[in-house]
Amino acid sequence: MRIGHGYDVHRLVKDRPLIMGGVEIDYELGLLGHSDGDVLLHAVCDAILGALGLGDIGQHFPDTDATFAGIDSRELLREVIHKMVAEAYLVGNLDVTIICQYPKLAAYIPVMVERIAVDCRVASKQINVKATTTEKLGFAGRGEGIEAHAVVLLQRDEKRLAARRAAII
Repeated sequence: MRIGHGYDVHRLVKDRPLIMGGVEIDYELGLLGHSDGDVLLHAVCDAILGALGLGDIGQHFPDTDATFAGIDSRELLREVIHKMVAEAYLVGNLDVTIICQYPKLAAYIPVMVERIAVDCRVASKQINVKATTTEKLGFAGRGEGIEAHAVVLLQRDEKRLAARRAAII
């Protein structure tokens, strides 16, 4: 088993859609970023890459590369999952916390969970997404930005390893 932690933060700005967990949130501000700014999925990507010992999202999808300008972060997550599968691991479970004062996210969380589960190739019961406020303290509490933490447990894919061993023999 391998454990990874991911963290990301983005500033809230006008004239951008707010995307979190692959879901567009009805809100007057959006997250600034080179991609779609999906702070939740960026934290998930970092957690998985960290568990694999493969660095972070910026190393794999740099903001200096025009290829990733405006990209849907679900595409980035699917690429990270591809790397995970190539290393013969599976997501055991994923726990994510979104930290923001506004908007309220409870109604969006079930769809976030489903989309993340699909992209991670697991059942939705293996994904947990929750949101909390900072009681109006700090940048998140003032509504200047949103942050997310993610913790993932990866497990060895024994079937994939057995197939590799059989191919060698």
